[in-house]
Amino acid sequence: QLHLVESGGGLVQAGGSLRLSCAASGRFFDTYGMAWFRRSPGEERVAAITRSGDSTRYADSVTGRFTISRDNAKNTLYLQMNSLKPEDTAVYYCAASAYGGFASKYDYWGQGTQVTVSS
Repeated sequence: QLHLVESGGGLVQAGGSLRLSCAASGRFFDTYGMAWFRRSPGEERVAAITRSGDSTRYADSVTGRFTISRDNAKNTLYLQMNSLKPEDTAVYYCAASAYGGFASKYDYWGQGTQVTVSS
């Protein structure tokens, strides 16, 4: 019952920054745990956030550089990406889990947005 649409991807030089957004339509956004995944083509969960936004978790590869956040009043999830590296090049997806915490199963997925980092 949740539709997710990512935006904000693009081409950026190494060391630059991008902010991805994931707009959710549907009910109960604030009950879903949310996450950002990327595929390059291997899949990795890069960041996750609990339903209230009170706790976050990051992949080792992005810790200290990426920040996940959410604005439940706007039904929107964000991923701030700083100090980007060519290795960050991937299609980035947002995902939602009815579990609400740091989930192993995600029920809804966006279409993805391409991030390309040039050296």
